[in-house]
Amino acid sequence: MSLIENPDQAKRLARAIVSDVALYNREKVEQGIKDDNIFEVLHDQLAEGREHFVSRVSTELAQSNIFDIAVVDVLIKRAGKIESTIW
Repeated sequence: MSLIENPDQAKRLARAIVSDVALYNREKVEQGIKDDNIFEVLHDQLAEGREHFVSRVSTELAQSNIFDIAVVDVLIKRAGKIESTIW
């Protein structure tokens, strides 16, 4: 399998990976937002997701902030409806 070198494809991949993390860990996401420790709660899942992302994209894209942006866009922004002291 060849590595993804197109930034738009890499962004889609990152968003899909983070969406899966959020989908399969809904309770952890909700609790992590409420308790303001989302990154600690999902540390293992996000690390695994990042590993998968890095394994599928070129070195240049792996070293970019594409995955981090996807985490904020998909995981944090979508959780805005959850009551929390962080908002």
